[in-house]
Amino acid sequence: MQPKRSTRWVLLPVLLIMASAIAQGQSNKASKSAGTAIDQKAAAILPRVIEWRRYLHQHPELSNREYKTAEYIAAHLKQLGLEVQTGIAKTGIVAILRGGQPGPVVALRADMDALPVKERVDLPFKSTVRAEYMGDTVPVMHACGHDSHVAMLMGAAEVLSSMKKDVPGIVKFFFQPAEEGPPGTEEGGAPLMVKEGCMDNPKVDAVFGMHIEADIEAGSFEYKPGAFMASSDWFTINIKGKQSHGSQPWKGIDPIVTGTEIVNALQTIVSRQSELTKAPVVVTVGKFHSGVRANIIPEEAVLQGTIRTLDSKMQKETHDRIRKIATTIADAMGATAEVTIDTKTLVTYNDPALVKMMLPTLERTAGKENVREREWVTGAEDFSYYGEKAPSFFIYFGGMPKGTDRSKAPPHHTPDFYIDDSRLDVGVKAFCNLVFDYARNAKR
Repeated sequence: MQPKRSTRWVLLPVLLIMASAIAQGQSNKASKSAGTAIDQKAAAILPRVIEWRRYLHQHPELSNREYKTAEYIAAHLKQLGLEVQTGIAKTGIVAILRGGQPGPVVALRADMDALPVKERVDLPFKSTVRAEYMGDTVPVMHACGHDSHVAMLMGAAEVLSSMKKDVPGIVKFFFQPAEEGPPGTEEGGAPLMVKEGCMDNPKVDAVFGMHIEADIEAGSFEYKPGAFMASSDWFTINIKGKQSHGSQPWKGIDPIVTGTEIVNALQTIVSRQSELTKAPVVVTVGKFHSGVRANIIPEEAVLQGTIRTLDSKMQKETHDRIRKIATTIADAMGATAEVTIDTKTLVTYNDPALVKMMLPTLERTAGKENVREREWVTGAEDFSYYGEKAPSFFIYFGGMPKGTDRSKAPPHHTPDFYIDDSRLDVGVKAFCNLVFDYARNAKR
């Protein structure tokens, strides 16, 4: 004869299931309500986001010199009542919003610096700014869209501040200088932001960033899990030969001929020595300097270039191969070669679990048909340094006018760079939705 079960032990699992369903339903309802509010607020703030972006476009500043840009941003953030820290990594800003609900710490990042490029696009807000760069006076332009990144994050800060009582956890807003690289031997950018503690106090649980792209249709997103953007290493090869009269090369050791042989041999690293089915590799010599007069064989030559890799093991192998090629060829020619390699950025790595978790957020924000996975990118981003401290997700956001032939869109870092800023509200919504949805998903 079976013993009788207590009624409460029979009902307990049922009650637990019902409670869980009710809680989940409440969570979904709250999420839907927050999403609706974000949509409405982002649409309402779009004209101001465009205004901010165009002001910044007309008043660009170079890396580590973003003084007025930082003042402009800080004034807005202080007006919102955020905790604002200035002077981070020279001109950077960290602002903190403490939400009214329990939750994680999420960081959102925008970069602020412009480039020494002269703008050719005829716009009412075209840049005519000139500034000092490495001892020269140069034109300055937002030729990579950082002005739009700042404007979208300023918009997200305002939207989230207006929803403070519903915001889960803490949001940290990073306005970062010198993403394009600090001048000369100065420190700067994300490495210095991290070094000065932006990812701590409170410790960041996840960090998100976006980069507008001139060849992706406005309002669309592209992403890649895992390794997404390449590391960037800059190399210098100093070749020492022996000076001689140009009419008597046998009395000298020609560093130019030696350098030419090295340049040619470096191309075999990609074409013959790297396993390209595993990940791409790029080795580019961008500068070759030697000599002062046509009839003098000089004593020295200097080669400079960049290395792009998407795998840490291949990065090390490429470094080793450059050193071996340069020193071996120089030795064979009777010269010497000294190789130095400076790592500027790491591989930008999108945490696969975080991408999977947040992909529905992007699809809900822009429409599933406007979110696409893409291939590797051999460009580099110092956002990678934040990913060393917490799971990160870096996303490409479209700024190409609808109907434009993607292959004909002017590239970044060029005088003709142009973006359509009419859909920046989608970027604002994405930043805000990522905050709410990450908190909800992290609790599960």
